[in-house]
Amino acid sequence: MKKTFTFLAIAAMLNACSSNKTVKNESATYRPAYHYTPKKNWVNDPNGMVYLDGEYHLFYQYNPFGDKWGHMSWAHAVSKDLKVWEELPLAIPETMNADSSTTMVFSGSAVVDSLNTSGFFEKGFKKGLVAIYTSHIEKKGTGLAQHQSLAYSSDKGRTWKFYDKNPVLDIGLKDFRDPSVFWHEGKWRMIVVKALEYTAQIYESTDLKNWELLSEFGKIGDYAKIWECPSLFKVPVENSDKFKWVSMISSAHEDTDYVGMQYFVGDFDGKKFTPDAQIGVLRIDYGKDFYAAVPFNNLPTKEKNPMIMAWANNWAYAGDIPSEGRRGMFSMPRKLSFINENGKFSLVQKPVYADNIHTETLTLKASELSEAKTLEMKSNSYRLTLSIDLTNSKGFSIDLLKNGEEKSVLNYDKATQKLSFDRTKSGKVDFNKTFPSIESMKVIPQNGILKLDIFVDNSIVEIFANDGRFVLTDLVFPTISGGKISISALK
Repeated sequence: MKKTFTFLAIAAMLNACSSNKTVKNESATYRPAYHYTPKKNWVNDPNGMVYLDGEYHLFYQYNPFGDKWGHMSWAHAVSKDLKVWEELPLAIPETMNADSSTTMVFSGSAVVDSLNTSGFFEKGFKKGLVAIYTSHIEKKGTGLAQHQSLAYSSDKGRTWKFYDKNPVLDIGLKDFRDPSVFWHEGKWRMIVVKALEYTAQIYESTDLKNWELLSEFGKIGDYAKIWECPSLFKVPVENSDKFKWVSMISSAHEDTDYVGMQYFVGDFDGKKFTPDAQIGVLRIDYGKDFYAAVPFNNLPTKEKNPMIMAWANNWAYAGDIPSEGRRGMFSMPRKLSFINENGKFSLVQKPVYADNIHTETLTLKASELSEAKTLEMKSNSYRLTLSIDLTNSKGFSIDLLKNGEEKSVLNYDKATQKLSFDRTKSGKVDFNKTFPSIESMKVIPQNGILKLDIFVDNSIVEIFANDGRFVLTDLVFPTISGGKISISALK
């Protein structure tokens, strides 16, 4: 039976709740109102995101049997507007092999094979979906092999068949994974990583079954942790008719004890991706909880900007987060563009969000906040938009989800130009010693003004600064519903 979750209705219900109500049912209370998460069980990387016939498809890593990692399969949800999601039955399951090993369905992508290049569909059928995924062979908890395999669907992803000649790409490595496939100049291209070698490879195919290696790049940027979930796609440059290519790679956070994401800007000639020269690592998100983001394939032509979604969690503590029965969620979708500043291209991310989220909008002069400005909130799910004039000011501090000593703190120090988020007193923080943390990013005010668009959703905070030029995403687990917002000047 299909399960439909209308997250806006949940948000309205939460806003109607009385304030200062202590959390009792953790899984239910920490369930986000406008971020997608399934009804139950473990989730991690988004997979196979694709648009077809009025539906956005989100497949994702899923354990059908519990709230810890294991039995990796592809689960499935669809949306008509990227805001309200319908959870569908399991799409592509783990399988048992004759030798008692299992083949897990690891991360990958999905494409619309409208020309039937694969030969999987009837003549003239233009709506066939093909999933290209990493087939991970495991026996008694030991990974034995990783290669790339296919499954296909003729009913818009509701049922799938495995290709009977899998795998289609095997180079003999145990850590060779996460294919991202796209159509380019009349052929299919795939970017996939040799994870432990910090190297991405690019392949070409005419039929999705036979693949030829074209080029590779790697050992650049950040490789403090393994490389995962690569992608390669075009991004438009704002205020121009030009575009640049971007390759996103999941690797390490700035604090290398945690995973994070980086990106490379460059050019792609159909065979080789050539990254531009860059100083330092280009971060997609400065928080701890934005990982494995990949783009949607086959977006409608009216969509000029690519869109991504990410797993909102971190491997350092993902198995311990206090939402038993349901672990893991996804970021809001984000539309991407580039800003060109004297030849340097910087990524801009704009959230796709539900229009009727309870929103507080304030325009403030930080220098005039001699006393804290306080907003009473009825729930822990809302949006806060701020425009703060920093003239004659040292900066400001914002307490989110504040109840007594419990708070999630956003600080801006004008002298260092650092925007930081402190979750060390945010509520439940002792479930894993690696969880309490402070993240920061350098944000330069524009004409003395700092703009913030802050999305708080029960157990996640997504912060977009300066119209999406800098982004920070963190999980939080407040113990009380209906926390205050308090804004004050730094002294």
